[in-house]
Amino acid sequence: MAPMSEATDVMSDVMSDVMTPGVAELTAVPRTVAVPPSGVVVNPVVVNPVVVNIVLPVYNEEADLESSVRRLLAFLADEFPLTWQITIVDNASTDRTGVIAAALSHELAGVSCLSLDRKGRGLALRAAWSASTSQVVAYMDIDLSTDLHALLPMIAPLASGHSEVAIGSRRAPGATVARGPKRELIS
Repeated sequence: MAPMSEATDVMSDVMSDVMTPGVAELTAVPRTVAVPPSGVVVNPVVVNPVVVNIVLPVYNEEADLESSVRRLLAFLADEFPLTWQITIVDNASTDRTGVIAAALSHELAGVSCLSLDRKGRGLALRAAWSASTSQVVAYMDIDLSTDLHALLPMIAPLASGHSEVAIGSRRAPGATVARGPKRELIS
């Protein structure tokens, strides 16, 4: 594991990257410290010890939130060998996203939510990752557009200590992307 200053530098570099929309769809970094940020509402339902905390930053995603969280939860429960936590971070949504996230966190073991009063993917990740006590923190887009089977190969080197940062992108050489015409047009 890198000294704390190096881990902080790595985290800062990753935070800079993830604040650019569409650059990284799967990102993960190992954690060494967790300090909850002030002003963040937290509803934790934690499976201890949690190795991986998967953060889902959302803004006005009421249509897809529940089905995506349930799909991710089912995959993790059935096929992911490490202990995990899903954290939904609502970025000041103006629809029912926050209400749905809170309901899911109360209903489903292993799902928690944070509610922020400002928008921003970087802010959402900073809040969730700072509050996490997990060994590895990761994030993915709520549309789950990346094959969930790509998660373990990305997380395993971090959990074992062989890597400090892992970033998966649909823009990587050799990556295949299957999108509908509407999604391709708006991207």
